[in-house]
Amino acid sequence: MRPAGFGTVFTADALPESLKRHAIGSPILYAMPESEKSTAGQSPPNAHFDARLPKYSLWRRMQIPIIAAVVSTGVRLIGCTLRYEILGWQHAERIYAQRRRIVWTFWHCGILGVLYWGRNRGVVVLHSTNFDGQWIGRIIKKFGFGTALGSSTRGGLRGLAELERELNEGHDVGFTIDGPRGPRFVAKPGPAILARSTGCPIEVFHVGYEHAKKLNTWDALQIPRPFSQVVMIFAPPIEVPGDADRETVEAKHAEMQRELERVQSAAEKWFSLSAEEKARARENWNA
Repeated sequence: MRPAGFGTVFTADALPESLKRHAIGSPILYAMPESEKSTAGQSPPNAHFDARLPKYSLWRRMQIPIIAAVVSTGVRLIGCTLRYEILGWQHAERIYAQRRRIVWTFWHCGILGVLYWGRNRGVVVLHSTNFDGQWIGRIIKKFGFGTALGSSTRGGLRGLAELERELNEGHDVGFTIDGPRGPRFVAKPGPAILARSTGCPIEVFHVGYEHAKKLNTWDALQIPRPFSQVVMIFAPPIEVPGDADRETVEAKHAEMQRELERVQSAAEKWFSLSAEEKARARENWNA
């Protein structure tokens, strides 16, 4: 089922007040540049409210379902052989015990392991409207995720508004936070703004593989080898007060960046640790 307003222009006037107060005109998110204004003095739809799907040739449109089917099959074939170890999950359990929802955040490079582990949990994921985003959107739907259209370059504020609605309706949401095209390992501020507007905490995590092929792509995408061990490390939640000013939101954004780097370092070093070092690390992460 397509979300309400799928493929349409989402205007600033339609933004929830909770997002509008912080996002409109903010230097840290999606301000409309002067170059987007028309010469006739009228402003076209701001790209950050515009989630209309681009027009592609018939050949490109035919590629989308083919790529989605091939990648989905590959993820299922590899995913069912992976052995996951989860560290820090108690943070999510405590949040759920409070009947709250979560804003999940992770780097794009680990998306394949997350797709299989997180399948059929109903998490709503923000994805872009470009060509890659369209076949990725089909894939994540096949694994039981919901989707919201938007990215840091197009439809971003519309996407945040959709995610706010999903959180308020009782669904977790997720960001590949350096997507859709980087810079790699640089977090965007959307989760901090969304956490402020909804009161839902941010949970950052990283996926580490025992054996994986790292592709020469913008995100250094990792494809795990079949039968590999996988570790997923979750950091403590980041809370953003509902009355946070811009400086506080920016500080929480910086904290999110630091925590992403911390769990990334720990997960990617995991399989080089000795048994004793792993035991100590498990105790720390699961405390």
